[in-house]
Amino acid sequence: MPRALSLAAAAALAALALTACAGEKDDAGPAGPVHDVTHARGTTAVPEQPKRVVVLEPVQLDTAVALGITPVGTAVASEETGVPSYLGPDAADIATVGTVTEPSLEKIAEEKPDLILGTESRHSDLYDQLSDIAPTVFMATQEDPWQDNVALVGEALGKPGEATSLLKAYDDRCAAIAEEHQLAGTTAQLVRPRDEAVLSIYGPTSFAGSTLECVGLTIPERDWEGSISVDISPERILEARGDLLFVTSSDPADAGTLPKPIKDNPKAFPAPHLVDFSYWIAGVGPLGGQAVLDDLEEILSAR
Repeated sequence: MPRALSLAAAAALAALALTACAGEKDDAGPAGPVHDVTHARGTTAVPEQPKRVVVLEPVQLDTAVALGITPVGTAVASEETGVPSYLGPDAADIATVGTVTEPSLEKIAEEKPDLILGTESRHSDLYDQLSDIAPTVFMATQEDPWQDNVALVGEALGKPGEATSLLKAYDDRCAAIAEEHQLAGTTAQLVRPRDEAVLSIYGPTSFAGSTLECVGLTIPERDWEGSISVDISPERILEARGDLLFVTSSDPADAGTLPKPIKDNPKAFPAPHLVDFSYWIAGVGPLGGQAVLDDLEEILSAR
């Protein structure tokens, strides 16, 4: 058997299991009051108050938990790391339904969802199969402005006003930090070590990058190549210079996780700050945003 299966192949292999699960109900349409949601695949009638939600993107998971809805299933960045701990104890027991890039149709069906949230850019080939399980709403891409995706999730979950309030709380806190610290002209860089040969520098349209700029910091201009980040080799590490340097780590308390190219250039990087990958990069959403702001307040207050 091939070592890895494509999404299409996985969908085919799951068909028998899905048929068995789907056979337990007449169709995948919602029961009870519904509202229409316009999304990347058109307009879908979804439950007014969904009870069993499955999410396939970090921003959908973060937003649902922030809105007081604990999904019954979620795709994760990796099965090894599971559900991010920053989401709190209530999220720890959410069932995992595969990874963000390869969700399991069989596991999704086992959770008997009444609403599924996914992404056109990642899960396009699965839309019809997902819709056979439950009403399905797709955001266009995970690289859209995260606030737009939060708003769509709020609409799908029947809590658009609450989602707007979460975004306003984030904006208000950004403004308060900017007012307190007066950061005009202060540059900041965010680096994610991928392996020994590649590091990524995140730009102003990324989740954490936009938060840096929201509090008044400036990410130096460069050609972002139409993406939220650019990859560099260790030899190009000086391109990451700035007044403040943030470096993501799975264990920010461990100074040993600082990449060697940065440690080897103390004059260029005299005081790098290790920050938690789980919410600076992976944890897109209102809760992740507040966690990033927590870190920024602590770091900026110590300057």
